[in-house]
Amino acid sequence: MDIRLAQIKDAEAIREIYNKEVTSGTATFDITPRTIQEQKDWLTERSGAHVVLVAEYNDQIIGFGSLSRYQSRPAYSTTVENSVYVRTEDQGKGVGLALLGALIEKASEHGFHTIIARISAESKGSIATHKKVGFKEVGRELESGRKFGRWLDVVVMQRFVESRNIN
Repeated sequence: MDIRLAQIKDAEAIREIYNKEVTSGTATFDITPRTIQEQKDWLTERSGAHVVLVAEYNDQIIGFGSLSRYQSRPAYSTTVENSVYVRTEDQGKGVGLALLGALIEKASEHGFHTIIARISAESKGSIATHKKVGFKEVGRELESGRKFGRWLDVVVMQRFVESRNIN
């Protein structure tokens, strides 16, 4: 498996992975699938320090991850939010862990101080993967999302880019 910076040519593969989660999962709280143009725009917005990485195996994109702006106010500029999505058939094989590790490296290279992950409480695998690379749960947002006719909690996790303990 290779992990590399995403390119516009990867938009359709990324869109397929993401839209599957939009229509059948709770890893994203989006409820409307993205169009190809929306996916290309999303990729274009994430350049420079706010990267998108893809995991590629046998010339197929099997997962992607991103670092996005956490909040728009200037005081938050050294904090990023991460997202990781893996093709359903490739989950549980270490793809998410590899992407997350590479995102942490990119965050360090770009001088970010801390990374926030906001994860559906139903996404036990994602929570466990984040714990493996040093994220700690720092809060919960109870019933902050509604999808598929039910309320969803969000687990907020945080990791300092340079290893530090979160008490």
